[in-house]
Amino acid sequence: MSTAVLKKLHLVDFKNYPDAELSFSSKVNAFVGNNGVGKTNVLDAIHYLAVTKSYFNPVDSQNIRHGKPFMVVEGAFETENGTDTVYCALQRGQKKVFKRNQKDYERLADHIGLFPLVMISPSDRDLILEGSETRRKFMDGVISQSDKLYLDDLLAYNKALSQRNSLLKYFAKNRKWEEATLEIYDEQLIERGVRINERRTLFMDQMKPIMLEAYSKIASENEDVNLSYASQLNEKSMKECLLESRDKDKILQYTTAGIHKDDLKFELNEYPLKKVGSQGQQKTFTIALKLAQFEFLKHVTGRKPILLLDDIFDKLDEQRVEAIVSMVNDHQFGQIFITDTHADRTNEIVKRIVEESVVFEVNSEGVIKELEA
Repeated sequence: MSTAVLKKLHLVDFKNYPDAELSFSSKVNAFVGNNGVGKTNVLDAIHYLAVTKSYFNPVDSQNIRHGKPFMVVEGAFETENGTDTVYCALQRGQKKVFKRNQKDYERLADHIGLFPLVMISPSDRDLILEGSETRRKFMDGVISQSDKLYLDDLLAYNKALSQRNSLLKYFAKNRKWEEATLEIYDEQLIERGVRINERRTLFMDQMKPIMLEAYSKIASENEDVNLSYASQLNEKSMKECLLESRDKDKILQYTTAGIHKDDLKFELNEYPLKKVGSQGQQKTFTIALKLAQFEFLKHVTGRKPILLLDDIFDKLDEQRVEAIVSMVNDHQFGQIFITDTHADRTNEIVKRIVEESVVFEVNSEGVIKELEA
């Protein structure tokens, strides 16, 4: 199975890094240092190269180093077809420049999926604690990395939804109502929404067994967890949903029914994980979910995604850490990047991983140095 490997990374005024150039192992790369020194920022730069944006902050300009006019994130990926260079630059007040092999993209969406990537981070707990939009974004992000048509449908659905909402506000403001005009957008939402729902349903059917297996491997005891896809379209057609909610939409001036209301349900012992799960159980659940994402992308793209593990060993007991290390040693993964505040713990983990590895130390000045093996 092929895998894209990030060999080099160059940062200029990205977050806290004035200028950094790094060369990576094709297997395991670990970054150690205190909290707040910028270890996670290196992983976020790698996320930029694969997904065209930050994992943590969607406002591009806020990722430029404080007080500086621009940023650059550049990387060289080794693939089965040779070396691909990816270049991302942003000047304050300007449009983001994103190139592959020195060619600009007409649409950034065309880059998504070329270098499959999975990030596992403490912020993934938001998937459990936050509202449904966070879980939909996760679902959409995974499917979009493997399905261009899905991404096109999603962009078109969101555009039609925005236009329909604007029309509802216009009707309210001008005290008028035109069913025929509204139905134009309904048709667009139905066409795209039905396909999105079908793709999400298929995705969940594929993800669920992988996720449950990953959880049972990591968990120290037999814990009954479940994952399910909640959608209005599970009960009735998209057309029925829109028709039945029309009076409500008229009053509220926005579209209250459709696949933009979908959600994922996470359960432990048949109760919401958010309410009954311990921190360790919640962390195990999100890690298992992300490892299922990894396996899903590996299966549908035929490529092992790059795996970014941001501070994932914290709040896990020794047995759960050991289980994750065992998975790495089973050669299930391609290139891995790890951050940890505990240098000793990382060194111990890296020693137990039989793959080739490099450990970097990050200090408070934003300087990264490779430690001797």
